[in-house]
Amino acid sequence: MGGMSEKQEALVKESWEVMKHNIPDLSLRFFTLILEIAPPAKNMFSFLKDTDEIPQNNPKLKAHAVKVFKMTCESAIQLREKGEVVVADTTLKWLGSVHLQKGVIDPHFEVVKEALLRTVKEATGEKWSEEMNGAWAEAYDQLATAIKNEMHAEAATAAAINSS
Repeated sequence: MGGMSEKQEALVKESWEVMKHNIPDLSLRFFTLILEIAPPAKNMFSFLKDTDEIPQNNPKLKAHAVKVFKMTCESAIQLREKGEVVVADTTLKWLGSVHLQKGVIDPHFEVVKEALLRTVKEATGEKWSEEMNGAWAEAYDQLATAIKNEMHAEAATAAAINSS
């Protein structure tokens, strides 16, 4: 597992300082980008399925977007200090199981990653650099891997239960 360099960590922290003052707007931007990049993703969110409402007017989406965006950013920041993705075990298990139930597959993580990187780029403006992009990509990949591992573990457990 390639860890983050000190420089990458500094870049993630610096950009988070900029972004955290504007979490509600950036979270919505992040989700809007996900839906622009992959319109069918809309059907995976219970609170979006039966509505053509724009995300800005959807309180459930707002709350969800903030949660996802903050967790992703905060785990990115702790990556170097802890040397691993820090999400409470129960949270990770829950994330694995929710993503599995919703039929999330690996390519979906790439969509979210692209949306995240674009959000960071827009949010940081002149501070943005290829290096900062790389730092966030690294952080996101580690979080995504942790969630995927959890999903695979859960799928394996479910398969074992079903076959016995």
